[in-house]
Amino acid sequence: MSHFNVVDSSAWLEYLADTDRAEFFEDALSDTEHLIVPVITIYEVFKKVLRERGEGEALQVASQMQSGTVVDFTQSLALEAARHPLPLADSLIYATTLRWNAELWTQDEHFKDLPHVKYFPKP
Repeated sequence: MSHFNVVDSSAWLEYLADTDRAEFFEDALSDTEHLIVPVITIYEVFKKVLRERGEGEALQVASQMQSGTVVDFTQSLALEAARHPLPLADSLIYATTLRWNAELWTQDEHFKDLPHVKYFPKP
């Protein structure tokens, strides 16, 4: 792959749980050289894994997610994100995608018709 990729939180969770949908996101997640990881995604995934599987596993997941380029939440990114009619975390993820001229890999319907999105609908 030659372009950058951002993977949405729900897609990370599918991949980490090795569900039958994990294969949709494997290419983007295995190409760590081109993987962009919004810090809000680490927050969302860590919080869910912490709640469901405990701190040890949550810390391992957070460490694994840092194999790509982690993008912090900054004031300028906040202003860019506020322009998108999406929920808070989704708007930050999408603003990061656009800033890096990346492709967003997701199964979240909020992103379905937006440019720079690879959408994999849930059955």
